[in-house]
Amino acid sequence: MDYQLIILIAMLAMFVLGVIKLKLPAGVSLMLAGVVGALVGGEGLPLRHLVEGAFGFFEPILIIAVGMIFMELLKSRGVLASISVGSLKAFHRFPTLLIIALAVFVMFPGTMTGLATMSILTTGALALPLLIAMGMPKLSAGSLVVMLSVCGEVAPPICVPAMIIGGGVDMPYIGLAKPLFLASFPIAIILSLVYRFKYLGRVDLDEITRKLEFGEEKLQSRLDFIPLVFVIVYMVGETMLHGYFIHLGIPLIFAIGILMIVGISIFTGGGVSIFKVSGAGMKKAMPVMAILAGVGIFLEILTLTGVRGYLTVNALFLPDALKYSIAMMMPFLGSAYGSASIIGVPLLYVFIGKNELVVTSGLVLMASLGDLMPPPSLLCSYAAQMLKEKNHFKILRRSLWPIIFALIFGLLILIFATQIANIIL
Repeated sequence: MDYQLIILIAMLAMFVLGVIKLKLPAGVSLMLAGVVGALVGGEGLPLRHLVEGAFGFFEPILIIAVGMIFMELLKSRGVLASISVGSLKAFHRFPTLLIIALAVFVMFPGTMTGLATMSILTTGALALPLLIAMGMPKLSAGSLVVMLSVCGEVAPPICVPAMIIGGGVDMPYIGLAKPLFLASFPIAIILSLVYRFKYLGRVDLDEITRKLEFGEEKLQSRLDFIPLVFVIVYMVGETMLHGYFIHLGIPLIFAIGILMIVGISIFTGGGVSIFKVSGAGMKKAMPVMAILAGVGIFLEILTLTGVRGYLTVNALFLPDALKYSIAMMMPFLGSAYGSASIIGVPLLYVFIGKNELVVTSGLVLMASLGDLMPPPSLLCSYAAQMLKEKNHFKILRRSLWPIIFALIFGLLILIFATQIANIIL
């Protein structure tokens, strides 16, 4: 057996042992897997490589941190609740348009931060009571929201799993908007329409409005929409109109949006506890930030020990059936970010003859489904808590057919990557 394969097996074994047996966070398990790989590879404890690896995804970590704080501030000022109620009032006569608007609404925080957890904890938490008030069974509502949260994680402009795969193969995060749009929005719309025609009928605006309660999350001022509009417009403009917008970078755009929210709150009154809200946002972001640090260490040790090159060379000779089978196994690592780094990076080399941008979008879709899978089944757990459902596996079971549908959709993207690229790129 090749020594690189022994190193890889040791690292994977440590990761699985940490997550399943020791019940450690995925980020910590990835870090320990990197340390074990270095020791087995005879590199000792290479502190320089461990530190460099931990900062390998520093920009996505910054994006997640300031993006999470920005969304929490919007939520605390009642902007998200206002958008939810506004969508209901605007489209209540057209249930099909309403469900599509809600789908985009749920996905929105994920598209801005690259985090499915951000969607489920903010707009998802607002959409769940609305869907139930409209007549959807609570388990089905939970299933739809968790799937939309996954789609938000895949969608552009910010997709952290795509950044991980790109970072692992030295591919810049450029040109992925259309492929990622294809891998996310069609699934979200199709699933929303299926749930709409299966469960929802006529929408009674007065009755639903009486049932909806968002607590203290009421709109403080119409001016609170300005930071949200600024962030969206500047992100789109910086991406599509390079010559007309000064390049600030996504973290700085979010930071400016945060300052605008604080300034507006001081000007209009109502107040905002910046430290309390920022602390809540960072608490939610910390597990994902730790995973990115762990992924960076994992990839750095793969490179240091020669395992990355070994996987790259040998992956080229795998039969097609095995390539696609491995891709279909990506969700079962139980983490979008772990799956993107451990399986997604080598698989991009496997499909080297196809368009790498489209292939990356398909791999990201499959990897992101891992956030639904046990042992953590994180998104389902969050949804179950909001629905006061003790067994979160009921939501996972209700989500099985959407998961299978998304997997098949991702597989088709991989198979027809070249043809898709000729159409959309």
